[in-house]
Amino acid sequence: MSTPLPVQQHERSEILDCLRGFALLGIFLANSAVFSLYMFQSPEKLQAMPTAVPDEILTYFHFTFIDGKFYSLFSLLFGIGFSIILNRNQQAGRNALGIFYRRLLILAIIGLLHTFLLWDGDILFVYAVCGVFLPLFRNCKDRTLLIWWVALILSPILLDAIIVMTNGAWRPAVFIADFAQQVDSRYGINPDNFSTWLVDRTDYKSMHEFLQGGFLWRWENLIGSNRLPKVIGLFILGLYVGRNAIFANLEANYTLLKRVQRWGFIVGLPASIAFAWFELDAYHLPKPAALLDTLFYALSVVPLSLAYTTTFCLLWLKPDWKKRLMIFAPAGRMALTNYIMQTLIGITLYYGIGFGLGAQFGPTLFFPIAIAVFIIQIPISKLWLSYFRFGPLEWIWRMLTYGKVMKLRLDA
Repeated sequence: MSTPLPVQQHERSEILDCLRGFALLGIFLANSAVFSLYMFQSPEKLQAMPTAVPDEILTYFHFTFIDGKFYSLFSLLFGIGFSIILNRNQQAGRNALGIFYRRLLILAIIGLLHTFLLWDGDILFVYAVCGVFLPLFRNCKDRTLLIWWVALILSPILLDAIIVMTNGAWRPAVFIADFAQQVDSRYGINPDNFSTWLVDRTDYKSMHEFLQGGFLWRWENLIGSNRLPKVIGLFILGLYVGRNAIFANLEANYTLLKRVQRWGFIVGLPASIAFAWFELDAYHLPKPAALLDTLFYALSVVPLSLAYTTTFCLLWLKPDWKKRLMIFAPAGRMALTNYIMQTLIGITLYYGIGFGLGAQFGPTLFFPIAIAVFIIQIPISKLWLSYFRFGPLEWIWRMLTYGKVMKLRLDA
């Protein structure tokens, strides 16, 4: 049995790196609503902001074109990555599942450190937890994978319908909310100061206190919003895409890409507009009208995300566009490092421990700030990769996964 090794530079797929970079931009746009504390403010506070009028318009834009779409793409890429690890190591006679689960374990540790030391909106630990289930589907036929994908993406409709039918008696995450309230109350965090705690406090100790309850609130939301089956569903779709090497044979799959693009926009765009409308209304579960949020979220996020992805791939087939889209590659090659870097920048900009700009303005300002930060990350990533083989966190992740010291410098 040969020694397991990570994907080498000459084996990397440029289109996947570029898609990761593209996803990172959208993720930071989405996360900026949280970093800036905008999403936690009361309607009265939002109306009092100097950017209130354009903010309202851009909030609809956010829910229509951004919310959930780029995390969906990132989840899809995770599933593709699993298929690459599985195929590459199985062909070489290596223990592919052992490598995958070690990789997940390290990702879970990084995610927990990210959560409890920096930001409770972490997605890495979520991916590690959901990724545990992915190998269960590795031997499924392609048709079975697609059936599971559709079933899991649409499952929130059934789950939320049960909440409505039981008038809220069935709420699987309610015990987590109770625990989170107990943790918050220990530190004096309550509904009156929750929305401004992170900007009003200027010491790390207070931020760390907030993160403890924040981890629980995060999982209450993940379970309550049925996010976990959606993520697993997209992992499965990524497994299907990777198994069939669609990303490596774009020209051969041109007709399929066009079909997915067309139906992604036909279904996803109007559903996204409807979702933005119903998401911002006054109806919440267990009210029956709240099922419209669930329905249009299920019909909007993944179809529109796939429309974005296939559009990117179709443009990639045009030489001039490929040169333009390659700008995303350096950031995508260092996706983990850049994701954590975005957290550090968000904390520095918006929390009291940094510049304390949070809770003062909305997407009119935090959208262009996020775009500017990402634009800066591109040349930084390119400069780093001109000297080193991996991003710093990617290097650590690989060494811990494969249990060996790896060269970092290109000239080493």
